[in-house]
Amino acid sequence: MTFTPPPRFTTRPTLSGTFGMSASTHWLATSTAQSVLERGGNAFDASVAAAFVLHVVEPHLNGPGGDLVGIFQTAGDTSPTVLMGQGPAPAAATIEHFRGEGLDLVPGAGALAAAVPGAVDAWLLLLRDHGTWELSDVLAYAIGYARDGHPLIPQAAATIARVAELFAEDWTTSRDLWMPGGAPPEAGEIVRNPVYAEVLDDLVHASCTVRDDGPVGRAARIDAARREWRTGRVAHEAAAFAGRAHRHSTGGEHAGVITAEDFAAFEATYEPAVTRMFRGRTIAKAGPWTQGPALLQTLALLEPLEDDLLDPSSEAGAHTIIEAQKLALADRDAWFGDADVDLRALLADDYLAQRRALIGDTASRDFRPGSPDGREPFRPPLRTETTGKPASSGEPTVSRTGEARGDTCHLDVIDRWGNIVSATPSGGWLQSSPTIPALGFCLGTRLQMTWLEPGHPSSLVPGRRPRTTLTPTLVLRDDVPEFAIGSPGGDQQDQWQLLVLLRMIVGGYSPQAAIDAPSLHTTAMPESFWPRTWTPAGAVVEDRLGEGVIAGLERRGHAVTRAGDWSLGRVSAVGKDASTGVLWAAANPRGMQGYAAGR
Repeated sequence: MTFTPPPRFTTRPTLSGTFGMSASTHWLATSTAQSVLERGGNAFDASVAAAFVLHVVEPHLNGPGGDLVGIFQTAGDTSPTVLMGQGPAPAAATIEHFRGEGLDLVPGAGALAAAVPGAVDAWLLLLRDHGTWELSDVLAYAIGYARDGHPLIPQAAATIARVAELFAEDWTTSRDLWMPGGAPPEAGEIVRNPVYAEVLDDLVHASCTVRDDGPVGRAARIDAARREWRTGRVAHEAAAFAGRAHRHSTGGEHAGVITAEDFAAFEATYEPAVTRMFRGRTIAKAGPWTQGPALLQTLALLEPLEDDLLDPSSEAGAHTIIEAQKLALADRDAWFGDADVDLRALLADDYLAQRRALIGDTASRDFRPGSPDGREPFRPPLRTETTGKPASSGEPTVSRTGEARGDTCHLDVIDRWGNIVSATPSGGWLQSSPTIPALGFCLGTRLQMTWLEPGHPSSLVPGRRPRTTLTPTLVLRDDVPEFAIGSPGGDQQDQWQLLVLLRMIVGGYSPQAAIDAPSLHTTAMPESFWPRTWTPAGAVVEDRLGEGVIAGLERRGHAVTRAGDWSLGRVSAVGKDASTGVLWAAANPRGMQGYAAGR
């Protein structure tokens, strides 16, 4: 069987030469990475420079107070490595404290939901160990855009307008930064953040205290900047400001609990990737403190099935894929977290066979986690969508009280030497919590992905990382990276990547055609974001999937939400053709915010 061809696809640059990069993000970040690569920097230099620019130009999607998950492989290495930039819960972030505040969920907006920021230290760690440029050169792009200004993109302007009342009435420090004239800025207006430029200048100045030349001196200079971030002005100003009571998404007034000591105690690290074979490729993901292994389980559930059942453009394929995803996501919510998770049992052939047998001809309306080795799964509270509230489309959704359903940024870079990076930075959105006036940014809200019920791998525990949705992917063939891929989109990140992987690996689509083809996802799982609702049998589809396929899904019992023709999925990817050595890049056309570039 062959896959149903996409109705149409948008032409995008497929490039060969010295580098390729793609991003579901801002054009200034893409051009920054391209500039670094053209000036002789490697993929790591380019990724870090672009990431700091993203903090400036897409503040509604990520920020320096947020987090990061990356996966990369250096030229000549035979195994991928995970870059761990997810900070833990502060020492005072206990279930008892949150319950004492009258909460049954961690809020979706407000500094009480802040994990320790991890993105900046992680990017600096990557630059130290695998980049070649000096920190001052890497940060020059972001410092310039923060100090001199950049045009505000429409999505950021719309986000500020959405929370304008909150800023005006409660988060007045955010009003002062983003609405200095009293009204939300217009799209295209030049905005500046000179206070944040000073923060980055502090890091550069700290690095300049080390005078030694050569690689040892360079590493020491970057470590000096890391110490400044963790122990200097940022840590003390953030802790002091977050400790003041302010409005949260629940409507209540709460103070954050993060301290300067929490900042000082965290350092980003590397971890080995979790891998599994699928149709001749090795798929590499971060561990179960992310949702990444759920993609491995979904692929494992689908692998032995006939090819037509792995075709997202057919009724039978779309149904089978959705049902497999629901089973894997139920296991995610029952078993994943920053704990001793038995992935071997969850990916064992006999257990997968039991789970695969649950995929029937009709849509399940039940939450069905498995019981590996007979163990009883955790069952999170199941809150259905509130009356009149539309099912999530998976696209950026920001309420007037600041909570967001978790959109973010993603970038992939491959260079002439064979280094390859896939990274998803997120959190610290401008709508997350009040702006810290001395820093020009706010803290994130990743703790909303923890539960206030004890005894679960994803329960709120001081020093434990929340189970994040950030989930970049690396695909290898014979230990050599074939391509990097990822997407923004909260709970939908791996669901959208899955469709592209199936179309490329099984269906034979080109990368761009696979990204352009009609997308879909399930909402039949407790969302990772406040208020953590779910939609039994929920399925969200692009109308381009076709009337016949959509009607067939409805007949099978799926609660279908139509999301429009070009609305779901923001996947980007880069890779190298093993037979020709040609580097390629592919990016998502939806929303006019994906870019592919190379030379």
